[in-house]
Parts: sequence; structure tokens; C-alpha cells
Amino acid sequence: MTLGTLTTRVVPPLPRRWRGRYIVERNIIATKSFWPVLISGFFEPVFYLFAIGIGIGELVGDVEVSGTFVSYTAFAAPAMLAASAMNGAVFESTNIFFKLKFGKIYEGILASPIEPAEVASGEIAWTLTRGALYSGAFLIVMAFMGLIESPIGILAFPATILIGFAFGALATAGVTWMRTWQDLDYVTLITLPLFLFSATFYPLDVYPEWLQTLTWISPLFHGVILTRGLTLGILEWTMLINVAYLTALGVLGSWITSRRIGALLRP
Repeated sequence: MTLGTLTTRVVPPLPRRWRGRYIVERNIIATKSFWPVLISGFFEPVFYLFAIGIGIGELVGDVEVSGTFVSYTAFAAPAMLAASAMNGAVFESTNIFFKLKFGKIYEGILASPIEPAEVASGEIAWTLTRGALYSGAFLIVMAFMGLIESPIGILAFPATILIGFAFGALATAGVTWMRTWQDLDYVTLITLPLFLFSATFYPLDVYPEWLQTLTWISPLFHGVILTRGLTLGILEWTMLINVAYLTALGVLGSWITSRRIGALLRP
């Protein structure tokens, strides 16, 4: 028996490093060949900001937020910021469908010491990275336009990372149930209503009561309230509920993704 073997048996091994980083590294290398596609999703919220926030904003005037009146552009911009994080995370998660069904990427990965849970965490981390790229660039646009009205607005970036985590984990879990390319249409079917009816363009109190109840279920609504409060400098204790809700959804989605990938690849 060698000294190394004896030491391994007597001394418990140190916690291993997170192997999901290899999934992120692989995705970075694979993305180099089509980086324009990676950044394309950033422009949609920016176009909405200019078309609706600036154009309609001149007609709407000021909007009341928690007793404070702000310009309509300042009201809508944080919602576009949250939507950027959502779009980046969700759009990236759809690529997992090809890897699962056609690319057979994960079969080779799981032949290594990497476990399904680490594959899931690595892919979710990559979706979060794309969402962070979108929201970070959008936050810079907001800063140049003077739409960050409080110093604590810088905390909106960590908030978008939390939004990306929630949407990335849930979307990745959902993709594992898709069977055909046509199933990807469900992504737009879900994200578009969330985008339009999550207090993005109108205050929640103008919605009918039944729609207000449904809106509270929307993860994007909680993200919008969080980013809007931070960029406007309006802090309320209920924002802790928004943080808890998004965190819980992210953890739930991560757990489901891990179980699903393990069941699909190691039946």
C-alpha cells in the first residue's frame, strides 16, 4: 500500500471544486464562432425603451410609484432591464434542447467524472451569464440616458443576476420535457405575456383584480418591482419577498433540472 493510498483512507478528501465550470468553459469556446447571435437579444428591450419609453412617455407624462412621481421613461426602463435578464437566460436555455436530443453532448460529458447535477448547474450558470451580459449592457444604456435616479441603482445589476437565475433554472427545466422543435414555440407563448403583463408598462393597480392576482405569480413581475425600486431609490420591505420568491424559483428549477438530466441520460 502506497503512502498516498494510506493517506487517502485515513484523511477525508477535501471538497472537490465545482466541476460545472467546465460546462461554462465549453460553452464560451463554442460561442466564439457565432458571437453576433449571442448579443442579438440585447437590442429588443433597447428598441422597446426608445419606442415606448421615449415616444409614448412624452404623451403619458409622470407615473406614481409608491407616492413618488417619476417620468414614464424612468418607470419603464427598469422593466426593460429585468426583461433583458429574462430574455438572455431563457433564449440560452433553448440551446440545451439540441444538446439533449441531437448533439449528444452530455453523453460524452457524463463519461467523465462530471455528474448530472454538475451538468445542470453549469448550464444554468451559463444561461445566467448570458442574462447578465444583456442586463449589464442595458444598465449602461440607462446610465447614459440618466435613468438611474439613485446611487443604489448599481444594485440593480445583482438583482438582474437573481432574475436570470430564476428564469434560467425554470427554462432549463422546461426544455428537458420538450420533444420536437415545435415545442420551442411554447417559450414565446410564455415569455411574451409575462413581458406584457408584469407591470412593465403600466402600474399594477390599473389591471383588473383577477389579472393583478395572476401577475403576482409572474417571476418577471417580482424582478420588475425589484429593479424599479433600486433604480428609482424607492426601497420597501416587501422587496425582500421579491428576492425570496425569485430565489425559491431558481432553487426549484435547479433541482428539477438536475433530476431530469439524470433521468434522461442515466435511466
